[in-house]
Amino acid sequence: MSVRSVVVAGSADSGLVRVVLVLFLSVLIAGCAGRGGGQGERVPAPSGWNGEQGLASFYADRYHGRQTASGERHDRNALTAAHRSLPFGTTVRVTRLDNGSETVVRINDRGPFVRGRVIDLSRRAAEELDMIGPGVVEVRLSPE
Repeated sequence: MSVRSVVVAGSADSGLVRVVLVLFLSVLIAGCAGRGGGQGERVPAPSGWNGEQGLASFYADRYHGRQTASGERHDRNALTAAHRSLPFGTTVRVTRLDNGSETVVRINDRGPFVRGRVIDLSRRAAEELDMIGPGVVEVRLSPE
């Protein structure tokens, strides 16, 4: 085997390695791409979901800055919320039943995990519903 055939064979191998590496990285990057609803993106409510009614609570201040299930950091000043099953990014109208106040929030976390509660709101959303004093209020959730 001559030196030339070794160099040519080595070039072919390194070209193949590059192609395999590029394909691997492409698949890896594509796999990391979301299906929408992450990091501030808004998505419509799932078809067939007509809303629900139950108790709303709000996040304690100690959760400000902590990572949510969607990967975002919880921001007490944003209009966001936790719901058990709605897709991340879903916008939901929240209506307080005893006084009629409303706000629209984007789902970016999972919860609440307390029986009877249907949504956990950011502090800002809770302020818009005037629920800081009572802490837990009856609400209706509806698609936005």
